[in-house]
Amino acid sequence: MTWNIKDKLVLITGATDGIGKRTASNIAEMGAQLVLVGRKENKTKLVVDEIKAETGNQKIEYLIGDFTIQKEVRRVAEEYCSKYDRLDVLFNNVGGTFAKREITVDGVEKTFALNQLSYFLLTHLLLDKLKESAPSRIICTSSGSHRKAGINFKNVNNSGLISIWTSYGQSKLANIMFVYALARRLKGSGVTVNSLNPGLVRTNIGRGNGKIMDFIITKVVNRGIPIEEGAETPTYLISSDEVEGISGKYFDKKVAVESQSISNDVEAQEKLWEICKELTGIEKYC
Repeated sequence: MTWNIKDKLVLITGATDGIGKRTASNIAEMGAQLVLVGRKENKTKLVVDEIKAETGNQKIEYLIGDFTIQKEVRRVAEEYCSKYDRLDVLFNNVGGTFAKREITVDGVEKTFALNQLSYFLLTHLLLDKLKESAPSRIICTSSGSHRKAGINFKNVNNSGLISIWTSYGQSKLANIMFVYALARRLKGSGVTVNSLNPGLVRTNIGRGNGKIMDFIITKVVNRGIPIEEGAETPTYLISSDEVEGISGKYFDKKVAVESQSISNDVEAQEKLWEICKELTGIEKYC
């Protein structure tokens, strides 16, 4: 069967701004049913109303959760499963950078908690729904910054004097390694999983962490591409029949490319998997 995004049910995290918002709008124009996840209800509702008005698609709803907190991720997953009978596409897109090292209520460094563990936890909580809806898709936003990163298995919490860019790069590398490990586990299930690099995009990621951080972020992202261009690859992976059945790949500009060497280390992938399993307390996992 040819993949047709119209009337598919798509869940998007990090959907109230930047790449997530633009991708949601693109997919809404194609006729999909959307559930957008945001952190603040007022903003999320405004985005939903805006996309409805722009696209004419009224099949857009939302859920609210702070994905730096695992309890919130679990609650959103429970609310989704209680309300919807299927899930055709899960787009793990939420992410951020932070001006200083912070530890979440779960005892995890905030960048890793939001950018990696929320993907790992939400995906596992929704796997049964995805399998029941197969053929279905999981898509994870990574970054080209993974190419200069490594995984410090003894210090994923980034204790000590570690820069925000080191923390961010590690989390984005972890996204790709998670996708590769998950693709092996999902082989034959009808559920595909891929990651992507949207490029350096002019978004608001990292802003709101003080004047110095905002200044640095502005200097960096002003060199980036427009949001519309950054949303092209996730829109493609969600909607195109060209990638039907393709899994365990890293996409850049709508093309599957090689990620950096450590990301392809199966032993390292499995080691990271066990760390994420322990940090999230997941008992049932594929």
